[in-house]
Amino acid sequence: MQVILLQKVANLGNIGDLVSVKSGYGRNFLLPKGKATVATPDNVKKFEARRSELEKAAHDELAAAQARGAKLSGFKVTVMAKAGTEGKLFGSVGTADIAEACTRAGFKVERAEVDLQGGLIRNTGDHIVKLILHTDVVVDLTVTVLGEE
Repeated sequence: MQVILLQKVANLGNIGDLVSVKSGYGRNFLLPKGKATVATPDNVKKFEARRSELEKAAHDELAAAQARGAKLSGFKVTVMAKAGTEGKLFGSVGTADIAEACTRAGFKVERAEVDLQGGLIRNTGDHIVKLILHTDVVVDLTVTVLGEE
């Protein structure tokens, strides 16, 4: 399936790129989210007419993400979780817990923006988590997990 990207998509391309994707990925993700449109001759003409508008919107979105990233750099968040005496958690700390703790601290972070590369956090202590605010803006966040008995 040939599509024209309306936004920058990680590992796929930039605005205006004509890419070939699997039909399921195009129909179920790119098209419904407004990230791409089917590459027909009519849609190519419509895209070229809107190109500057889309690039300006993408530039504004990137600037907003960079501003958020600058505010979040150096920020540390603390999460309380039930733990045993040896520091092993009875459950785990996931993306929703981290996003909620950041929101309580005054920084609006969505669950989808939190990237746990090593999987769920299952021990107390300091952990480094990546926040993907934009495809070009990635911020390291220190999460301190404290155990409560």
